[in-house]
Amino acid sequence: MNRAHLLSMLFAATASWAQTTPPSTASPAEAKPASPDAGVSGAKTQEGKPPLNLALMPFTPESIKKVVAYHQDEIQACYEETLANKEKPVEGRIKTSFVITAEGLVKKPKVITKGTTLKDPRLHACVVDALSTFTFPKPHDRREHPVEYPFNLKAIR
Repeated sequence: MNRAHLLSMLFAATASWAQTTPPSTASPAEAKPASPDAGVSGAKTQEGKPPLNLALMPFTPESIKKVVAYHQDEIQACYEETLANKEKPVEGRIKTSFVITAEGLVKKPKVITKGTTLKDPRLHACVVDALSTFTFPKPHDRREHPVEYPFNLKAIR
């Protein structure tokens, strides 16, 4: 059997299986990866979002942006929880830095004072906690990579 014929049969079988397996039959345990190394960003998936398959993503500036964008709602939640309850919500920027380890984990997350206009310590702590849960694609060079990333935050009404 030639390779093209075999691939077309495989795709047809996969499509057929996907159509016959209702999404509601998967138990919550089946939907979650067995471990953080299973290639999905973080131990918890974002509500209503398909998980990121980090095993298929190269380690590039674009993939870093994609992972951060995937988790943007966590950073926004920090802002909403700490600053939106004020009489007049303050908009601004939080400049962060962290190191992506050879395993794709976050090490040394912190808020950089210079360039940060939102000075609330609770907000900073929440953002640091959120950043520490992010998982990135593993760098192919197996080195640690320092990253600086700004977040522009404003109230969602």
